[in-house]
Amino acid sequence: MTAATPDAPATVSAGRPAEGRRSAAFPRLLAMEWTKFRSVRSTVWSLLAFVILTLGLSVLFTWLTTSQWSKMDPTQQLAYRRDPTGNILGSGFVLGQLAICVLGVMVITSEYSTGMIRASVLAAPRRTPMLAAKALVFAVVTFVVGEIVSFGAFFLAAPILHSKVPVSLGDKGVLRALLGAGLYLMMLGLFALAIGTLIRHTAGAITGVIAFVEVLAPLAQLLPGSLGKHVHAYLPTEAGHLVAQSAPGTNDLLSAWQGFGVFCLWTAVLLIAAGWVLKRRDA
Repeated sequence: MTAATPDAPATVSAGRPAEGRRSAAFPRLLAMEWTKFRSVRSTVWSLLAFVILTLGLSVLFTWLTTSQWSKMDPTQQLAYRRDPTGNILGSGFVLGQLAICVLGVMVITSEYSTGMIRASVLAAPRRTPMLAAKALVFAVVTFVVGEIVSFGAFFLAAPILHSKVPVSLGDKGVLRALLGAGLYLMMLGLFALAIGTLIRHTAGAITGVIAFVEVLAPLAQLLPGSLGKHVHAYLPTEAGHLVAQSAPGTNDLLSAWQGFGVFCLWTAVLLIAAGWVLKRRDA
């Protein structure tokens, strides 16, 4: 009698599950991604940095504004009177949003650097559900934290600004701007996640995101005539941050929701490209 030989192990080719192998159900993928998200130290530190930077800078810059109010240019005073909420949030988000960019990149690139991506691919051989679960978990967390920080910054800074520009939650556009700030940060995080998935290298992806957020906008303004204005207006973060303003700017080409729609379109295109590339590259 000859001994039975074990079946050869099934293999998984890039983007296709092995025969007989089934992908994990989407709720299980959500649970897996949530466990990974909350158990990584970089998540805690990035969110902590975001909270401290945003709240601290919002209070600091608002206090500096009120203390230097009489020395400010009338145009700057008018900008604060027109949109106090947007100025409060913008002063904190200018640097705080970089923490969200870094976190969005590291949510995916840290898996490549540690080799965790191989386990993720085994759990979801089709890969697209894995990326969708990761994006959904990250979007929900970023939105919730973003709203907490946005309302916190407003309630801390508004009393400081009150002596110069009274503003309350019931004023026109204020509540929409505070809700929009969370939506903007959520979309910014997904934007960074998509770039991280495409590049896979932490330093390179962070550089790419920061180039979009901090570098391209000033460069676009150097373009001559209306070309520069339109290119600048349709850049992802320049369009997206309009939803966190309580009143439109004098030079804005897009409304708040139009700008957010442009940002959503940028992010959707990048996420689709990221999913396509993820299915076709080796882990």
